Formats: sequence, structure tokens, C-alpha cells
Amino acid sequence: MNVKEQKKSTGATFTPEGLADFLAHEITKYIDSNQSLSVLDPSCGEGELLLSIKKVLDDKNLEYSLSGFDTNQSYLDVANSRFELLDSNKVRLKQGDFLELVDLSDNQLSLGFGDKNEDSKVNCSADVIIANPPYVRTQVLGSKKAQELAKKFNLKGRVDLYYPFLISMTESLKEGGILGVITSNRYLSTKGGESIRKYLVENYEILEVIDLGDTKLFDAAVLPAIFIGRKRSSKNGSTNKKEAKFIKLYEELNGYNGELTAVGSVYNILKNSDSGYFNVGEKRYKRTNGLLKYESNSGSPWQMLSKTEANWTNLVQKNAKGFVGDFFKVRVGIKTTADKVFISDDWDRLGSSMPERELLKELISQENIERWGVNDKVRLKVLYTHELEEGKKKTITIDNYPLAKEYFLSHSEQLKGRKYVLSAGREWFEIWVPQNPKFWKMPKLVFPDISVNPRFYFDSGGKIVNGNCYWIVAQNPKEEELLLLIQGVANTKLMTKYHDLVFNNKLYSGRRRYFSQFVERYPIPDTDSPESKQIISLVKTLNRTKEKEKQQSLEIELENLVASAFGVETVLNLD
Repeated sequence: MNVKEQKKSTGATFTPEGLADFLAHEITKYIDSNQSLSVLDPSCGEGELLLSIKKVLDDKNLEYSLSGFDTNQSYLDVANSRFELLDSNKVRLKQGDFLELVDLSDNQLSLGFGDKNEDSKVNCSADVIIANPPYVRTQVLGSKKAQELAKKFNLKGRVDLYYPFLISMTESLKEGGILGVITSNRYLSTKGGESIRKYLVENYEILEVIDLGDTKLFDAAVLPAIFIGRKRSSKNGSTNKKEAKFIKLYEELNGYNGELTAVGSVYNILKNSDSGYFNVGEKRYKRTNGLLKYESNSGSPWQMLSKTEANWTNLVQKNAKGFVGDFFKVRVGIKTTADKVFISDDWDRLGSSMPERELLKELISQENIERWGVNDKVRLKVLYTHELEEGKKKTITIDNYPLAKEYFLSHSEQLKGRKYVLSAGREWFEIWVPQNPKFWKMPKLVFPDISVNPRFYFDSGGKIVNGNCYWIVAQNPKEEELLLLIQGVANTKLMTKYHDLVFNNKLYSGRRRYFSQFVERYPIPDTDSPESKQIISLVKTLNRTKEKEKQQSLEIELENLVASAFGVETVLNLD
């Protein structure tokens, strides 16, 4: 296995020196002890984090000992060479899997430092932990390893490896000790991060959260965040404190043309204490400071807003009648698990071998969805394998469609290779997740899962929705009107601003996640208000209008109406 493959399989993402130095300085701001400090890095790699905190502790004339673990001996050899002039009792690096060494049953650990007979306890032994644990899903480690971790740490579903590391590090930290850890930022706002947020709130006084977003500080495609917390005393339990310091730093791609502060690097922005806009070379960044708000004993998303931003979002919510999730279920599109077989924009190429036309259904997908229509130049169709029989979903009888049967047989190796389809008692040629055919002919609102700008499209033509999109179906005329209202609100700059502030989930290059858990929390104005009725009427016009200039004029009117409905000023830009 080469170095690149090894890093991918283990999730190794070495910490850049500038980021390591920044984290070390941030951690030591919260150290108030004059006693000798025990510092631990449970996945130390080549020792960058330990080296950085050593420099800071030396500058502060504090006594310390450094401990590090890693599974890769070659990384440790590099780390040892960087500390070779220090006393071996001051720096102790050990090859081993920290997650295996942690004993959660009785909290008694032996790390094997020094003499083999020496019992060096790790539980509650570290005053400070500084870490950048691997960025990898537990499932990538192989089924056996994943099952072992799931059993030991009581994990369910798809879990990032940093979660068991957080549990292990917490067990290794003294009460009142400081944890400073770099992880993916996904847990900050996603539904999947709920258990992590709840765990951190229960076990730590949260001191600081720094979302580094799309700053691209790592070679790997990861959006990092820093968590700094003080381990709670088991005697005191939860605290009433519900606020902590936060910093958000993202590349600015929304056309901001105001004043910029020129700096040499992203790390200079982090060291600067001010909010504002900065440029590093040709790139522009926006830094936001504020108070992170969270609920005790809750896994609800953390709110990372400045005072001005919080006041604005609170006003929008106050003037809302409800949220999308109060009225509708947001569904995901179909999952074929063999798209090249089932989906094409050129079925005619097959000539007389083309499957029966009644099975080829128009498809809405990332590639062709637009705000007020679909791109006619991308005419995707899906070979749909399900139908309704007496109001119930059933798989088609393939013998009734000889051309489709012949086509599927020509791809039988790939289709029959989907063992999970067969083991579920399904037909080998089926679409894995077909959704309910009865809904396709109903009016529906469709939007892509990831997009730079909102693209909420209203379909009344019976199209099928691909798995890279979500959709909401209206089952009666009243719900159809409500869908049009949601479409109008969701396609505005105002709701994009709300989305960015409340869900804090930008990806690289300004792309946004439009997951179901986010859209279900979109506020909706009073449907009976004059503004809402005008919005619905205007959206109907927009859905019929094909001229871009006319659409742009109507969109300005829409922005004003939506802002009025929520009692806020019109959002002219996203800054």
C-alpha cells in the first residue's frame, strides 16, 4: 500500500504547522494551573500538534510531559526525531491503537510507557489533550473493525471515527482538563451529528468552537472545525451555561465589494480578533465572531450567530406561521444503485432495442433542475420498474415487456451483482428505492441536495425525482397552494441568508447542502396574509415565464413580498 492509499484508508490528515500553532495557543489560554501538565495526543502522527504546544508551554515557562500514540511506526519515527534532544521521561511516544487501549468497562488503562511491568494509567490522567483524530467513516475500516468499534462504543449507523476518539479522549482527561480537537465540521449542524453534540454538551463546558469551513487548510477534502472544552466534574453534572465563543471563517463568494483587510495567510485572519472581510492574495474570506448558543442535555443544532444575525433570524421566526416540516414530509428521490443502466438522456441510441416507451419516465435530477423549470437540453429519462395495481405499488411483470427484459439481461452481471437486492427478496432488475408510484402524478416541489443557489422547482407533469434531489408532494389543492408559497420563499435571497445563518452548512466553492432536515425547518409566513397570496400568484407567473429578463424582474418583486411577509428588510445581497 502506497502512502496516498494508506492515508485514505486510515483517515490520516496531518495538521499544518500554522493550524497546530493556532490550536496550541487557543488551548493554553484556558490553562490556569502552575503545576506540571500532562499533555496527550492520541493520534499524534509526525508530532506536529505536540511540537506546537511544547513551544507555547516553553514560552509560558510551564512544566509539562508529552505523550503521543499512533498506529503507524514510520510516523512515530519522524515524531521521535523531532523530540530527540528532550528527556525521554518528558516525551513518550508509543505505537498502538488508542481506541483499543481504552477500557471503558473499568476505566483502568495501561499504556505500557517505560518498563513493561509499569502500570501507567491513562484514564483521568491528562490535563490537556490536543488532537486531530482520523477523518474516516468507521465502515471504511472493514466490517470486523467497524463491528468491534460499534460494540465497544455503542455506535449505531454510519459514524465518523472521531466520535469514538471523542469518547476515549474524554475518559482520558482529568476533571477540569482541557480538550482541543480538530474534526470535520459536519456534526455542528447535521441531523447525524446530534449524538455528538449531545455528548459534548453533557461532558464539557464548551469554551470555544471555530468553524474553518472551506478554507482548505488540509490536502484532504474535509471542512474542519475546532472544539475546545473543559471536562465537567462528575459531581456537578450539567451546567446552566448555554453560550460559548465561536468563530466562523469561510471563503467569500457572494460578490462582496466592500472594504477588505489584506493579510498574509488564513492563519493571520484567525489570529486577528475582529470580524470582517479579509483577502489573502486573490481570495476573500469572511470571519464572523459571536456567541455559540446551545441547549443543555440536548442534541439540537448549535446556533452560531452574531448578535445582529440572531436578532434577524429571531424576527423571521417570530413572524412565521410555522415550518415546512409542520405541514409536509420531505422525501428523497429514487435510488437505482445502477444509474448507468436505468438512467439516460439518449435512449433513442438503442434503436429497435430500446425498452418499451411506457416504462421510460421523465426524470428530474441535479443536471436539469432550475428554479422555475427544467433545462430542456438535458432530457433525462429513467427506466422505471414499478407500477400501481389496485392502488398498491408492485414490480412490473418483466415478461410483459420483452424489450426491457432483453435490455436488462444485457446488463444482468451488474444488476445481479447487487446482492442486497436479491437478499431482500426483490427482483434482480428492480430499482432499489422506487418510492411510491402513486405520488409521481401529483404536484410536487423538487430541489437538489447540493447546490450553489436555491433551485426549488414545481412539477405538475408527473416527472420522477432522482436520488440526488428531494421532493415534497401535494395531495390536495390546498397543499398545492402551500407548495407554491414554499417555492417562492425558498427561492429568495432572504431564505438563502436564513439557510446560511441557521444551518451553517456550506461546502467548497459556495455550494450549500439542502438536506431534508434543513428544508423541513424553513419558516413559512401566514398563508392567509395578503403578502402570501400575492407570493403564490407571482410564483404561478414565474413558473410560466420563460424569458430570463422577465424572470429577474419578477424575482425582485418576489424578494420584496417575502421580506414584507416576514417583517424584515429586503435582502439585496447575502452580506
